[in-house]
Amino acid sequence: MSFLSVFRAVAVSGFLSLMVVVPTAQAETKAALDMSSKEALNQLIASVPAAKALSEKAIAVLVFPSITKAGFMIGGQFGDGVMWKNGKPAAYYNTSGASFGLQAGAQTFGYAMFFMKESALKALDTADGFEVGVGPSVVVVDQGMGASHTSTTLQDDIYAFVFGQKGLMAGVGIQGNKITKINK
Repeated sequence: MSFLSVFRAVAVSGFLSLMVVVPTAQAETKAALDMSSKEALNQLIASVPAAKALSEKAIAVLVFPSITKAGFMIGGQFGDGVMWKNGKPAAYYNTSGASFGLQAGAQTFGYAMFFMKESALKALDTADGFEVGVGPSVVVVDQGMGASHTSTTLQDDIYAFVFGQKGLMAGVGIQGNKITKINK
């Protein structure tokens, strides 16, 4: 059996396992998404001092309360989110991504992006989908940084927090993620 044949067999089995492991995306109603997004944001702000400080300075916060990620060799992730401006839902977005490499598992997690500059928010709204890692600088805040920084020491375009991880996903590979505005 050639390397290409083995690669195809692994890729097909990975894709099929992904289809079995990842449940079909069920579109949340607008009201349910608003509620779960607001609850996730409130819990993040209450538990992480840097998130609280950033929420007071951010011009907008994009919250994905539940993103599902799964894969075996080939993986994918998806979720819907709400853009909050002045405490009110302003727009709705979808995040989706794909990955390839040594990986296996499934997990869910939440993700919040605090937009600190108008130019970063404009990049999200004017692009045909916002690719994380391309455009404005995005800083992922880990637990140590989240506990020790204040709004005076945090000066980048966008700060991102990952929270509420459940499940197990392990691996090393190449991945891409895209955020696209949707109509809800």
